[in-house]
Amino acid sequence: MSINHLINKAQIAKRFAQAQQSYDGHAWVQQKICQNLSVLMDQYLEKQALSTVLDIGCGSGQLSHLIAEKIQVDEWFLNDLYPEIKVHYSDFKQVNFLIGDIEKLSLDMPLDLVVSSSALQWVKEIDGVFSKVSRQLKLNHLLCFSTFGRQNLTEIRQLTGHGLDYLSELELKLSLEKNGFEILHFSESLEMMPFEHPKQILQHLKATGVTATAKKFRWNKSTLHTFYEAYEALIFQLGDGQKIYPLTYHPIYCIARRIK
Repeated sequence: MSINHLINKAQIAKRFAQAQQSYDGHAWVQQKICQNLSVLMDQYLEKQALSTVLDIGCGSGQLSHLIAEKIQVDEWFLNDLYPEIKVHYSDFKQVNFLIGDIEKLSLDMPLDLVVSSSALQWVKEIDGVFSKVSRQLKLNHLLCFSTFGRQNLTEIRQLTGHGLDYLSELELKLSLEKNGFEILHFSESLEMMPFEHPKQILQHLKATGVTATAKKFRWNKSTLHTFYEAYEALIFQLGDGQKIYPLTYHPIYCIARRIK
């Protein structure tokens, strides 16, 4: 099951590396998603200690640190595209950094748990990733992840014509089942972030690295003016007359167990 054939992983790595210092200060929705995923995991994870955990697209460690607060992990395998992530894990004792594209990296370790938050939407071939994870994940152990659905950043796609091609809920479910997983939990929500001006929205996107989607789009005085003007059609008017410019996130949450 393939999507996003034109994604440039080198460009993605560059954008997220550039946004590393600003990411945690602006990725409020991603932090909330990590917290929601962590709470969901508490309902299904029975063990208080795990031998090996893989975090795909670990970034600044928003999810890994939440897990480490609750569960003793003997050995971490932390994956992301760029090596600068290492600075966020100085307090982790036993860490193996898997720097590179998860679609191309080989996994040869048995895993007790695989997690990922706000990262799998960048994958071109989700079947290959789920298959790879299934081969290494121990039987009856969990894959817990969040990703984004088709209404994610819908305002940006509507106004610029650019954005990722997200998998549907059905496509994700079929891929998981095809690769030996039983879905224990699957849910979605819409999170609207309010801004006072479209310029702040662009600054937010740049600070969180997601501008890697705009492959051929270039901002200049003309395109910015057009963008700002078009965003007026999407505003919410509050009771006091204040204008709110919305930006929509569409998180999907999944807890799946390897059964074959």
